[in-house]
Amino acid sequence: MGIEFVIKIAAIGVIVGILNQVLTKSGKDEYAVATTIAGLLIAVAMILPKIGELISELKEMFGI
Repeated sequence: MGIEFVIKIAAIGVIVGILNQVLTKSGKDEYAVATTIAGLLIAVAMILPKIGELISELKEMFGI
């Protein structure tokens, strides 16, 4: 996992945060919540394969 991956996740967080603030200020709270949930799902979808790789490496390392 390189620094590029961490930057991508941080960029998603920044974009979602900005969108959330803009939508909240304009009175569209429902869309702000939906945007936050969508950003969270995108980040989790990016992280899950990395967790799978980590588990397989740990199994290989410990001979499980």
